[in-house]
Amino acid sequence: MLDTVIIAVYFLVVFGIGFYHSRRERTSQDYFLAGKSVGWFAIGASLFATNISSEHFIGLAGSGASTGLAVGCYEWSASFCLFMLGWVFVPHYLKSRVFTMPEFLEKRFSARCRWYLTVISLLAYVFTKISVSLFAGGILIREVFGWDYMTSAVLLVVATGIYTVAGGLAAVIYTDLFQAVLLVLGAVVLTMIGLDKAGGFEGLRAALPTDFFHIIKPIDDPVYPWLGTTLGTLILGIWYWCTDQVIVQKTLSAKGLDDARAGTFFCAALKVLPVFILVLPGLVAKALWPTEVTGDNAYPLLVLRLLPPGVMGLMVAALLAALMSSLSSVFNSCSTLITMDVYRKLRPDAAEARLVMVGRLVTGAVVVVSILWIPFIRYLNNEVYQYLQSVQAYVGAPITATFLVGIFWRRATAAAAFTTLIFGGLVGGGRFVLDILRNALKWDLGPLNAVVSFSFLNFSVIVFFVCVALMFVVSRMTEAPREDQVAGLTMGDGAVLHGANRAHIALTAGVGVFIIGLWVYFA
Repeated sequence: MLDTVIIAVYFLVVFGIGFYHSRRERTSQDYFLAGKSVGWFAIGASLFATNISSEHFIGLAGSGASTGLAVGCYEWSASFCLFMLGWVFVPHYLKSRVFTMPEFLEKRFSARCRWYLTVISLLAYVFTKISVSLFAGGILIREVFGWDYMTSAVLLVVATGIYTVAGGLAAVIYTDLFQAVLLVLGAVVLTMIGLDKAGGFEGLRAALPTDFFHIIKPIDDPVYPWLGTTLGTLILGIWYWCTDQVIVQKTLSAKGLDDARAGTFFCAALKVLPVFILVLPGLVAKALWPTEVTGDNAYPLLVLRLLPPGVMGLMVAALLAALMSSLSSVFNSCSTLITMDVYRKLRPDAAEARLVMVGRLVTGAVVVVSILWIPFIRYLNNEVYQYLQSVQAYVGAPITATFLVGIFWRRATAAAAFTTLIFGGLVGGGRFVLDILRNALKWDLGPLNAVVSFSFLNFSVIVFFVCVALMFVVSRMTEAPREDQVAGLTMGDGAVLHGANRAHIALTAGVGVFIIGLWVYFA
């Protein structure tokens, strides 16, 4: 009974926040950028909640149970990517006054680059972000609550869609703030209970292999090679944290540069936590039930076997918060991309009220597409789940190269950017197809088997540097952009240092040194 009350209160609070902000949406800036009125704390919490979805509870704990702490490299690399977002990218995004990342690419390069990123982003959101979240959420719902997968997934999508349609980005951010508190609180409680049952860190070390506590692995490790887990995760992280609409849109809603930066740095500090509250529980589950834990079932087993009534309700609310916060952000970003990058492009004279209406209609359409996609998601298996994660790595490397070179080098040209995006996309897509043929369909690819067995993290490092080289070569072969075309969009215009203060510098240095210390300790 107590668990049901806690869950009911959770939904009441979420809907209350969403509909409160729905009364305040009047212009496209209000709806898509929350009126540029959000403070640093809400931005940081929203970034964290958007990132931590149901696949993190399943995937991070599952990887922890299977291979140890090594998967934590993604989480700690993210902090340095967030520093890049705050110090390098956000100043240029805010100065250019854009709504979307494709819009920034058009200002810096060309309309072709904008269309490419818009299409790729929308496809990735529907077929990877939404799919992976609902797939992992389905595992949790089935294992922990015993609910019918189809019914519960539809209800969660509809519930999330209602407050996202109504309130826009403001509703997303302030519900995320509430949900971030819940998911951290729930995960911390479960971790502390689990550690106590396992006999603390000493008990874990005694029960598990030594290499489970090493975050740095040999370069030929098939899953976590040190080159990929250091440089590779930074490349992919810059794409995700610094150029992806779902994440960056939160920083564009800030009151100003100071709040945007502080929010990213706050999230960078929060990213220390997942290794201890999401990966570590996987090790706890493996230590407690070594023969029963297979990977994906690690977190559900902990929830089912360790939590008393009342606390179970809190954990259910935390799991729902993780799923709904990520879904709402994707819904809102899809709406923003289609409305501002497609509809406004085709109807440049559209009134503000029309843009808001289109935004709401598009969000509703994305919700419908998600519901129609649910019957197919339930048939995915764990291998496909891994494919959906890795394909983002193949897409991300050329986008990272294009943004980085475009911001750091004024000479980079539109032709070079479009060439790099197309080339990198084809190479990544080709690797993804080979993965499917060999690992899913069990084809023998002959000499190409070596390509598939090569770590996708190391592969992304190679693709990134090839794309950077391609950007330089093609740029030198084509006419340089005029100064007025790159003004305010590249390094050297003072945007990076503008608004810097001692608190930002101290926080960056403190969190950075702390994470490096953790990395060294667990090396």
